[in-house]
Amino acid sequence: MCGAWGTLLPRELRYRVGSGICVRGLIPFAGANKKMGNEKMKKILLAAAGLVGLSVAPALAADLPARTYTKAPAIVAPIYNWGGFYIGLNGGGASSHKCWDINAVLGVPVPATSEGCHDATGGLVGGQIGYRWQAANWVFGVEAQGDWANLKGSNVSSVLAPLVNQTRVDAIGLFTGQVGYAWNNVLGYVKGGAAVTSDRYNGLALGLTLDSGSETRWGGAVGAGIEVGFAPGWSVAFEYDHLFMGSRNVAFNVLGINDRTDNIRQDVDMGTVRVNYTFGGPVVARY
Repeated sequence: MCGAWGTLLPRELRYRVGSGICVRGLIPFAGANKKMGNEKMKKILLAAAGLVGLSVAPALAADLPARTYTKAPAIVAPIYNWGGFYIGLNGGGASSHKCWDINAVLGVPVPATSEGCHDATGGLVGGQIGYRWQAANWVFGVEAQGDWANLKGSNVSSVLAPLVNQTRVDAIGLFTGQVGYAWNNVLGYVKGGAAVTSDRYNGLALGLTLDSGSETRWGGAVGAGIEVGFAPGWSVAFEYDHLFMGSRNVAFNVLGINDRTDNIRQDVDMGTVRVNYTFGGPVVARY
């Protein structure tokens, strides 16, 4: 293109022909200019969109519901479960208090006369088996206990001196019910029921047995203890029991002949350490 219009265009697009000014590449220049305009327009649109987004975001955030927080679950506190069948071993010591009153000689009754008293003491070892059920903190149960014993004691008869009256307790059994209160893995309890002892008696002269007697005696028992669970299913207990065995007539024989009869009163005090294993789940959860 030549003429006066050429002077209106940029220098790099102009060239002279004679006295006139012509334009080259006008069409490509127009395309390039259009491309540059499009790029600028894109940038403007992007900037505008960004500004709109920034202004709308706070409004949208204000319309969103407030975040809710869920309360953490309560901590589960394990509690010891005392319910179920259990079996265990026990060992300890005991003292059997014996008082003898002679009331017959050769089968002929005589006025009851005291021959004196003594304590038969020694150790014992055995086992127990039982069942407990638990209601809240209260624990109820039944139990059977049997012990081999070696309790011995003697005194010189105040009537037949120098005869020595000797007692030996060979075995003790308890059949009791229990009521207890638990503080988690600690159980305090009381018990009561029936008791049985196996007793042997000798009259000694110069260290030799002159006459002898024996009996199996039934009585009552009360006791108390504290038991601590120290591992799943396992517990250790410390227990005291008192046995009310009452008075019984015991016939003494020498060479198969009844030579005397004594009324013998008996009480027993025993203390044991017990280890039990309870079958079933030892721990339950409490919220």
